Amino acid sequence: MADLRFDGKVAIVTGSGGGLGRQHALELARRGAKVVVNDLGGSVDGSGGGSEASHKVVEEIKAAGGEAIANGSSVTDDAGVALMVKQAMDAWGRIDILIANAGVLRDKSFAKMDIPDFEFVLGVHLMGTVKPAKAVWEIMREQNYGRIVVTTSSSGLYGNFGQSNYGAAKMGVVGFMNTLKLEGQKNNIHVNAVAPVAGTRMTENIIPAEIFARLSPDFVTPGVVYLCSEEAPTGCILTAGGGAFALARIVETEGVFLGDGGLSVEEVRDNWAKITDPTGQQAYALGGEQSAKFFRKISGG
Repeated sequence: MADLRFDGKVAIVTGSGGGLGRQHALELARRGAKVVVNDLGGSVDGSGGGSEASHKVVEEIKAAGGEAIANGSSVTDDAGVALMVKQAMDAWGRIDILIANAGVLRDKSFAKMDIPDFEFVLGVHLMGTVKPAKAVWEIMREQNYGRIVVTTSSSGLYGNFGQSNYGAAKMGVVGFMNTLKLEGQKNNIHVNAVAPVAGTRMTENIIPAEIFARLSPDFVTPGVVYLCSEEAPTGCILTAGGGAFALARIVETEGVFLGDGGLSVEEVRDNWAKITDPTGQQAYALGGEQSAKFFRKISGG
């Protein structure tokens, strides 16, 4: 099969001054895409800022013969996001790909976490995905083409001690994706999520050193770039790390109908094994499929 190319395509990659985002931007550019390299340049906790990191990545892309422009906007700033999109449209007249990768960490146990730290992380990861997506959505609809990749995490999918803020935000982007995949279908806009495991500055204090060295961002990017391609699926959660790839799904058991007359708490307790039995569990493509199951059970099916 032919190599995947992105000639003529324009991509925005947020948080691409280093780590995973940098690698995504470099690979897209290597395969022919024109890239907006967005990075606020702040520290891991979101403090500080400066666009030097994004300019360095642009220089790398140009040195390799590619096309790129730097943008230092915060993904939480409406005016900054609008500027980022305007730069792309002014330079190249279209936007085909958005990789929402920008992120921060402010880890503490929930008991010790202040609400401002919760809101800040939620703002960067969730609204920092929503705002760029909203800014490119109408452009992609008019083109009848778009590929959006949001960045989730095992902390959101499964939980991680000390990351209630990060986990809530990362599960939030999955819910966001699940609706966009439906709303984008008629305009050929595919929306997917990646849950990466990678050795970056955000994980260097979490992952043991001997494992960290084996988790280069290079091993995640091939999956992300595939999700940006014309051949990409939609509505998938791709997990990736160290050269391994898997698909995560939210599944629901078949469950049991306990009746609607005199239903009690004790009946739920006594039937817990049947309620949680994984036999026949399914991953639904939209919320209505769950409703249909309950209608079926109520009707005796």
